[in-house]
Amino acid sequence: QVQLVESGGGSVQPGGSLRLSCAASGRPFSMLAMGWFRQATGKQREFVASISRSSPTYYVDSIKGRFTISRDNDKKTLSLQMNRLMPEDTAVYYCAARNSAIPYKVYTQSDEYEYWGQGTQVTVSS
Repeated sequence: QVQLVESGGGSVQPGGSLRLSCAASGRPFSMLAMGWFRQATGKQREFVASISRSSPTYYVDSIKGRFTISRDNDKKTLSLQMNRLMPEDTAVYYCAARNSAIPYKVYTQSDEYEYWGQGTQVTVSS
């Protein structure tokens, strides 16, 4: 089992920045592929960004150039740096993890992930 705990959400004005973190425990972090998803009120959960066990990353088009996903295997932490936030980024953001036998593979579908955090709210509003 893997436990995931997100932090760093909050309220920010348009154009502002937030950094989300996800602390993982329960299994060797280096063996996990990780991802961020978000769900706005009344909408389906959507993919945001993912990172393989090694360096490859993948982003949804709407956040490319504004968000950066990263991982620190020593600290067992996943991060999402969010810059130039827009009102449409408002959502609950979820950290997700899965065991991955392939070091460079990224996963973008929610049903590919085995473990989920409880979510953290991000609100972008003036």
